[in-house]
Amino acid sequence: MNIIFILLLLCAAFCAVMMSIHDWRARIIPDVWLFPFLLIGLLVVGFFPWFFDTSEAIIAAAVGYVLSFGMGIVFEKIKKTKNSPVGLGDVKLLAAGGVWLGVTGLAIALVVSTLLGGIWGLRAKQKFIPFAPFFFAGMICALIALLFLI
Repeated sequence: MNIIFILLLLCAAFCAVMMSIHDWRARIIPDVWLFPFLLIGLLVVGFFPWFFDTSEAIIAAAVGYVLSFGMGIVFEKIKKTKNSPVGLGDVKLLAAGGVWLGVTGLAIALVVSTLLGGIWGLRAKQKFIPFAPFFFAGMICALIALLFLI
């Protein structure tokens, strides 16, 4: 049983790396890596000891989806353009992150990833910031916080 858990975590890490690389290069998060990441998260939360139960994972996924979709609409209205800076891949990524992290972990990951991405964007003078690499860094920080601090 532990080997299956470790294999699932390794597959999820591989999907996260592939999404980060693709988002960094092409500014798109492909569903071919995102949906397995989401499904692996549901398997881990549902069948293995995790920080919370499946119901909180589903609630956190919905919160992540609605929150990021709402941010995209707000940014679109502020910039008064038809192109939202928050893409649908980012919206789905936050939903998947909610499955892995729960509501508390998702909040921690969002704060960390926003700070890291904002600092990188200011230093590199970038107009577009790839969200996935910074979100996965925030996820790692949130998992560490959930494990040791909360």
